Amino acid sequence: MEKIIKPIKINKSNFSTYGDLISTNDVNPMDINAGYAKRFDNLADLNTSKDGGKTIVSIFSALKRTFPMTIDMMEKHPLGSQAFIPMKETTFLCFVAPPGETPNINKIQSFIIPPKNGINYKPGIWHFPLISTEDVNFLVIDRKGKGENLIIHKFEKEKIILNY
Repeated sequence: MEKIIKPIKINKSNFSTYGDLISTNDVNPMDINAGYAKRFDNLADLNTSKDGGKTIVSIFSALKRTFPMTIDMMEKHPLGSQAFIPMKETTFLCFVAPPGETPNINKIQSFIIPPKNGINYKPGIWHFPLISTEDVNFLVIDRKGKGENLIIHKFEKEKIILNY
């Protein structure tokens, strides 16, 4: 079976099954620091405390991907959410499937995340690792702690291509 996936532009509605689009669009900020800054609150539902987990902040240094690319596996983190926020203005992609025992190939989607945005996967969402369109660092907020929080599914019979 061969399946070609073309990414679509992300918005809060079409990504809500998988998590949060981290964006300041349509969010009313509050003025802080004597008016020299604006604060945008509650942009993502970070969920990392299951089974005593704690929230950690890391930097992933991502390398540019080339397209079309073969998707040979997907992973999920059943015990915690995982947020990716680029540390410079860049476009990146995500490749996701709903929760389940294995990724449902008929429900796979890919999204284009434009500059000035990030994403936060809900716990248990199948996804391919970070897909960057250039060499760039990402701020990553996720879970550290006991328990099996990384499950990998390798595609052996399916040929899945991300065409961007």
